[in-house]
Amino acid sequence: MSDAQVSEITETLVCLSNGTRLEADLIVRATGYTSMNSWVADLMGQEVADKVGKCWGLGSDTPKNPGPWVGELRNMWKPTRQLGLRFHGGNLHQWRHYSLYFAMQLKARMEGLEIKVYDILETYHLA
Repeated sequence: MSDAQVSEITETLVCLSNGTRLEADLIVRATGYTSMNSWVADLMGQEVADKVGKCWGLGSDTPKNPGPWVGELRNMWKPTRQLGLRFHGGNLHQWRHYSLYFAMQLKARMEGLEIKVYDILETYHLA
């Protein structure tokens, strides 16, 4: 196994820093397990990320899942405190299951129907 890093991606090649060129019909970029909130900060700015707050977790008051307890996942598959921003994440099973609800919410919004959700929570902790 080489310690070479990806140096370039073209339409049909992945080029590594050690000079290796890997031909590819398909390239999948898996971004890993990082906070969705950090992506919001990178794409839309820290102010929006702080407005939205953490994603995932129930508020169990552990170091990576601060309180308070909220009763359902934070900011997932429902409106967030940032108008027009919703998160659809997780594994394949979660995507398949929640995509129906997610699509129904978006369709209702497009049709001008009121969307009742559990709650759009206050942001108790920043990114």
